[in-house]
Amino acid sequence: MLAQAYDLSDEEFFLFQELIYAETGISLSDKKKRLVVARLSKRLRALNLNNFTEYYAYLKDNPERELELGNLINRITTNKTDFFRERHHFDFLRQEILPQIIKAGTSSGARRLRIWSAGCSSGEEPYSIAMTVDDAFQGQRGWDIKILATDLDTDILKKAAAGCYPTQTIAPIPKEYLLRFFVRNGSEYELVPRIKSMVVFRRLNLMSPLFPMKKPFDVIFCRNVIIYFDAPTKLTLMNKFAHHLSQGGYMFIGHSESLMNMKDTYRYLKNTIYQKV
Repeated sequence: MLAQAYDLSDEEFFLFQELIYAETGISLSDKKKRLVVARLSKRLRALNLNNFTEYYAYLKDNPERELELGNLINRITTNKTDFFRERHHFDFLRQEILPQIIKAGTSSGARRLRIWSAGCSSGEEPYSIAMTVDDAFQGQRGWDIKILATDLDTDILKKAAAGCYPTQTIAPIPKEYLLRFFVRNGSEYELVPRIKSMVVFRRLNLMSPLFPMKKPFDVIFCRNVIIYFDAPTKLTLMNKFAHHLSQGGYMFIGHSESLMNMKDTYRYLKNTIYQKV
């Protein structure tokens, strides 16, 4: 039996544009209408709904609305990432930032490192950070190191926490790192417990008025996330990140993003690498 096909009127699409923007900050252009139909039709079938108007009403009024909003968000968000994507970011982290932090921590005795991967998707980014940090901190003792990895998508966070990846995914990983940090597990490669334990995965909506983290981060990665937001949302979010960065902390963004309009907050260092003023 063929699956039921659903139509999405312009009026219905506008309602979902508003709802998704309010919940996630993602600004869907009119060109994304077909994507919304493709990704959400399965939810209408699962709930035995006849059309998108009924689905919208379910999301607004049903007692299960919070659970279903999570399902909607999991299907709308894009999860495209790779190990060591934008390799120059990890080179800069390894060669410039971490040696400075090690030197300062050794001198002051405050041996603490906190890094945040915001929009971590299936975990390749925070684990790339963890491998880079582990490599840089060889021989160091007494350090308190944690990497926070957050995302909206609860399904992708479960996958990330497992730390298992198929052969085609691990291709960008340097051979030395693959040998040191992974074990073969059937048809997949699994990260060793030491690297997994460095990363804490949590669900976080970047549109939340306040973030729950109390202490500042030395480095924040938020790459290829703000491209989905409009200008006011980008500005608000980057100011919130600045609030959670230590003085002189570092901000990494995606290759098609820029903070050149925030010169009072972030100092440009290199392509897509900034430092809190």
